Amino acid sequence: MSVVVWSAGRLVDPAAPLLTPVDHGVTVGDGVFETCAVRHGQVFALTRHLRRLALSAAGLGLPVPDEAEVRAGAAAVLAAAPDAGRLRITVTAGPSPLGPARAPDDEIAPTLLVAAAPAGHGGATTARAVTVPWVRNERSSIAGLKTTSYAEQVAILRHARAEGADEALVANTVGDLCEGAASNVFVARGGEVLTPPLSSGCLAGVTRDLVLEWSADAGLPVRAAAPGELRYDAVVHEVLTGTAALALSGSVRGLTPVVELDGTPVEPGDAFEAVRALYVRRSAEDLDP
Repeated sequence: MSVVVWSAGRLVDPAAPLLTPVDHGVTVGDGVFETCAVRHGQVFALTRHLRRLALSAAGLGLPVPDEAEVRAGAAAVLAAAPDAGRLRITVTAGPSPLGPARAPDDEIAPTLLVAAAPAGHGGATTARAVTVPWVRNERSSIAGLKTTSYAEQVAILRHARAEGADEALVANTVGDLCEGAASNVFVARGGEVLTPPLSSGCLAGVTRDLVLEWSADAGLPVRAAAPGELRYDAVVHEVLTGTAALALSGSVRGLTPVVELDGTPVEPGDAFEAVRALYVRRSAEDLDP
């Protein structure tokens, strides 16, 4: 299937020119977005994604998108693409002057786009990762916001793919493990499964949150680490020497074990088996948890 796009209350040709050249999302990446998994023609965890979209918009000082309008757009594209595997919701700041200064608040006219597409890598059951020299700034003004300013992630993923991998492990400025370029990270070691805390600068991923919540309900030893508990270099060394294992999480990929790091095969074993099984079961039971 091809991409199906909705804008301004109607389905539109994906090749149609929908954004003005002075849209701030085009000129400076001033916008927010969500990527959601689609299962059996329904958006998984849409309420949670809309909640995070609103938080990201508020964090950038953009008007919070109208939830009913977004849901209408989602329904329209999925009706036209029932076999879609992912849904993308994008909100930009709309027309603004050239440069970083946005239009005055009372003149902002945001652009809302909703698109459905195939799942892409979402069918992969394992992942290959590389380490990179670049870091995430946990003190950035957009730390924790899911913005369309994604050039950094594009560059990191391009490097990862040139190295034969599909993701990268990114540290923050103080040397703690933060996240993947486009995923959250889980580390299994010492009988526990840990994920970097939000203070590391990582995104509050929907899948990450559900894994933590559902694991707590089930009594599984899964938790957010304390600051400094997951040092980047230490985690990499432990994974390469077989004393720890990695998994990546994301809305479309779910929870995916890493089987190769920096070109070296690594063995996740059954470290994530119980957590993955729980996630698969709970997500099948409730499409909007």
